[in-house]
Amino acid sequence: MPVAVEIPKEKYNGKVREITIGATKEQGGTRAKTVTIGGESTMPFLQFEGAVPHPPVIAVEIQSRKPVDWSPVLMDAWKDVMDDPTAWAKAAEALGVDLILLKICATQADGSPNNIANAKKVVRDELNATGLPLLVFGPGQAELDNEFLVPVAEETKGERIVLGVCEDKNYRTLVAAAMANDHLVNSRTPMDVNLAKQLVILIHDMGLPLERIIMDPTTGALGYGIEYGYSVMERLRLAALQGDGMTQQPMLVTPGEEAWRVKEAKVGTDVPEMWGDWAERAIHWETITASALVETGANIVVMRHPEAIKRVKAQIAKLMEQ
Repeated sequence: MPVAVEIPKEKYNGKVREITIGATKEQGGTRAKTVTIGGESTMPFLQFEGAVPHPPVIAVEIQSRKPVDWSPVLMDAWKDVMDDPTAWAKAAEALGVDLILLKICATQADGSPNNIANAKKVVRDELNATGLPLLVFGPGQAELDNEFLVPVAEETKGERIVLGVCEDKNYRTLVAAAMANDHLVNSRTPMDVNLAKQLVILIHDMGLPLERIIMDPTTGALGYGIEYGYSVMERLRLAALQGDGMTQQPMLVTPGEEAWRVKEAKVGTDVPEMWGDWAERAIHWETITASALVETGANIVVMRHPEAIKRVKAQIAKLMEQ
């Protein structure tokens, strides 16, 4: 005779903090919609144990000038729009992504150094070109990030954009700009639970509400450290659910950047024949990297290739089915 067996369920005391990106006209901005992330009271997609009120979302990375170091596979995918960041944003929005991440490059298209006036113009043009909420990241050098992002924060006051990246070298300047202009920040640390928590504490101690801090624990690509990043994110999520208030921030990671910098995705010549078709291999690399991170708790995955984006969107939709 069949015996009914009760499936054991974990019960948690905490949950991930809900954060909203963007502001509509009624909220003082110009976005067509806002995006809310977080709110989970269980591990990813385990709806039978708790609430998963908002699905993970996808941001597409575009740059203020045509990239000079991207794979030809990526260049071919976006070839019609990469010379114009506004056309690029419109094409990305047409894919059905949730957010636009605009990276302000250190140089302009002609190779000359970028400047504050151009950075402000590019960001304003992006806001006019798309109704999606915006994340704006600097070139990745602390001094240049501060130089560009402070005036950008002032230019976009009230839009509730995400400024990035806040690291231990420059978080004070960017947090002050976010506080003054009603923005959010992306808190990035090396792959370490304690460092991730500590930077959130430092940012919050400056007076920025926790509802305006997104945690970026960084990651590696498939085959290049993703298992360690996966473990760190899993531990952060478990700590959040167990009630640690300083680990309850939604998480953002950049599988697009990480996947497309590795040889398997970036190189198509002088590789083993068994690696197969270059474009399909590269797209798989980004897809699998992003898919794994979604399943360990990423609330925002920043991606690059249109086909990889479509595949991960389909995966998220399937995982969210009850």
